Amino acid sequence: MSEVEVFLDDTPGEVRGVVARDGRFERLIIHRDNDPHQHRLGARSVGRVIEADGAFRAVFVDLGCDGPSGFLPLGKGESLRAGEIVEVEVTAERREAKGPALKRLGAGEGNPRLIASGPDVIERLRQIAPGVAPVTGVQAIQASWDAEEEALNPGDVFAEWALDLAVQRTRALIAVDIDYAHLPGRDARKGRAQANRLGLIHAARMIRLSGWGGLVAVDLVGTTLDPAQVTGMAKEAFAGDDATLGPLSRFGLLQLALPWRTRPVEEILLEAGRRRSLTTRGIDIARSLRHMMLSDTTVPRFTARCTEDEAAAAAPLVARLGPRAAVKADPTVAPGRFTVDEG
Repeated sequence: MSEVEVFLDDTPGEVRGVVARDGRFERLIIHRDNDPHQHRLGARSVGRVIEADGAFRAVFVDLGCDGPSGFLPLGKGESLRAGEIVEVEVTAERREAKGPALKRLGAGEGNPRLIASGPDVIERLRQIAPGVAPVTGVQAIQASWDAEEEALNPGDVFAEWALDLAVQRTRALIAVDIDYAHLPGRDARKGRAQANRLGLIHAARMIRLSGWGGLVAVDLVGTTLDPAQVTGMAKEAFAGDDATLGPLSRFGLLQLALPWRTRPVEEILLEAGRRRSLTTRGIDIARSLRHMMLSDTTVPRFTARCTEDEAAAAAPLVARLGPRAAVKADPTVAPGRFTVDEG
């Protein structure tokens, strides 16, 4: 039976939940204070139809909050007109320029508004790892940093298995490349099979960690593969992900589709050019200060020094940490290069 660990990092401005299985990070859930609750997975709202999209047989729905409108696909024979009021539930969170995907629950009444928030981070952790108590404090902060690093740089080298795995998301699909270096003295056929099995397992884990969905193309090791064996491996790796498997090509390429559910981690944290957004940098400062305060309770005060913009973004968050934390603007500090000192 696999060992499951759960971490909960409640930092001003952002709550993070992390799930690790057998020492490997599998989930990173991020909810920010300023996220519209109407856009969260599972949220129920009353909305007003504002526009129809005939090409996709869908309508756009005003949910009564900032950000893009919701996207509601229509079933066969269904129709809605602009101005109609409906009750909806979020089935996929917003990503890129797209608003949240919705499903229709029925007719609604009144102005657009939130009826019920979707599961928060603690509830999501309970759903994923029932009965496992979350670790908090310093360990949770460190786990959130480590999980973030892997989510933003998916891919790894597993020397013990001679396996090199790359996982990359493009606009069109998620590309997975499994490379294997045959080791002398080992059965080549069994080695390739093990590399494909482990590569699929860790690719699935990294995709979950990054919060990705859509089309996945996996370049497996070898070309003369057993389709039934590969299908079994893929089902094992993506169990619980509602994956739709495609056929294995004669070139050793496996395709599958995963439903979108949550907003990708990189879209929450980064802006254009894969730079950390100002909001992210402000939360980074608060999290680092909190980590220092929890790590050493004997120091009376910690001060973060950062750019003027970062100080303005971090100040209200740092104030929530109490009198032991402070932030100061320092013109000699480069963006994203803040420091934390005693005193």
